[in-house]
Amino acid sequence: MMKIYSHSDRFMVWQVKQFLDENNVPCFMKNEFASGAMGELAPGDCQPEVWLADNSWQCRAKDLIAQLAFNKGNENEWFCPQCHEPNASSFEVCWQCGCDPEQFV
Repeated sequence: MMKIYSHSDRFMVWQVKQFLDENNVPCFMKNEFASGAMGELAPGDCQPEVWLADNSWQCRAKDLIAQLAFNKGNENEWFCPQCHEPNASSFEVCWQCGCDPEQFV
């Protein structure tokens, strides 16, 4: 199992999960209702996440996520300072490792 997508906007996370489901990629959500625990838990631990049930789907899932409308046309891609994964400009934290790039500023 591996985390494939995370965002503070639960609606965006649901869009990713639904799109992966429609394309027969086995996945599930974590932290769907964890926002109520914010304050008790760190904000990064409360973000909703989409996880793959099987790591062998990673490449297919990444390709599908890149096709979503809210990821298209983002020319200001940034690279995670921790794991060096490329991220769309709309991502506030690294989708791969959850790193907040502002902590390195």
